[in-house]
Amino acid sequence: MSHPRKLILRIVAILLMVAFIPLNTHQARAQNGIVVENATVAVDFGSTITFAARIKAPIAIKQVSLLFRGVNEEVTRVETVQVGADGSVSFTYDASLNVFPPFSWIVFWFQATLEDNQTYTSSPITFPYDDNRFPWRSVTQANVTVHWYAGDDSFGAAALDAAGAGMLGMNEFIPISLTESVNIYIYSNITDLQNTLTLGGEEWVGGHANPELGIVLVAIAPGANQTIEMETKIPHELTHVMMYRSLGKTYAAQPVWLLEGAATMMELYPNPDYKNALDIASQSNSLISFDKLCASFPADAGGAYLAYAQSQSFVTYIRETYGTSGLARLTKAYSDGFSCELGANNALGTPLSQLDARWRESVLGQNVTGVAVRNLSPFILLMILVLVVPMWGAIDILRQRRKRAAQSK
Repeated sequence: MSHPRKLILRIVAILLMVAFIPLNTHQARAQNGIVVENATVAVDFGSTITFAARIKAPIAIKQVSLLFRGVNEEVTRVETVQVGADGSVSFTYDASLNVFPPFSWIVFWFQATLEDNQTYTSSPITFPYDDNRFPWRSVTQANVTVHWYAGDDSFGAAALDAAGAGMLGMNEFIPISLTESVNIYIYSNITDLQNTLTLGGEEWVGGHANPELGIVLVAIAPGANQTIEMETKIPHELTHVMMYRSLGKTYAAQPVWLLEGAATMMELYPNPDYKNALDIASQSNSLISFDKLCASFPADAGGAYLAYAQSQSFVTYIRETYGTSGLARLTKAYSDGFSCELGANNALGTPLSQLDARWRESVLGQNVTGVAVRNLSPFILLMILVLVVPMWGAIDILRQRRKRAAQSK
């Protein structure tokens, strides 16, 4: 069979699969009360989710409710549904107004009150809320799966290589999980990615990670620059996933400059323009103090760019100065609830504001005289000790001679 024909058949199969997802085509029996048959979900990503099933009970059904939520959500949506004469139920949810994150999982179940006024609950059923607007292809190695829809097989293989290289680099300071799955979705352009994130209730960004779900979304076009973009964007977003898996719920307690600085530090192809941005900001005295980058980055593009440049340089400085164990102590201190200022003091013996000043001095060359004095202070102290001891001995000898001369008179 020719290659184009295989591709067409694959696309058709995917579209048919995601357009109408059969869920548990056998019956689901609940606590001796109701039976749910032929449960299905039809997903039109970003627009609607249609639930359908047939509910059977030994006696008449008075009322049926559909309950559903994202697997990581705490709030459950409850909708009363009409029951047909044959027990069929159907409900269409407006996913454009009440959004779910892309590629998340949704769980749903039914509750039915029967004529005996007893309420019965069916077993839960889960399904993926995938962006089914594109004919996704995929390739997997270990626990990482890359999905893409533009580009040939070599494109997917290159993306998988970038993910593997990024994971190898992270392993130096982040415990890497090779059991929990990671899914990387590569959109061919920023517009497609932006639309997906908007339909999923996210703000516009150039890349996105959902650490809880182990999902990474990036925009990379096939072509001459694809390798550079893969080696930049994929390790960056993967770092967020791995840091979340390492830190758990305390991930949210970490300063933004630390999370984004670590992710940017892990990029295999560092942004060469960051140094220029830092030099200009240093010379114009417009650097952002890190206490202002603890909770969030600036909303404007220029401020955000500078925040990323600073964070990458700052976290790299901490790693080079205190080692990977220093970074581990830092994340531990913030996990323990220390404030942004005091967390650095607890972990590294230096408050954040002083650490900021030392970074500016050492990396950017600010206050060069102060840096020189600080760096030379151990040698100056040693020189003083070396000179003071002989001088003190000489002075003592002179005092003794004067004392003996005075006594001899």
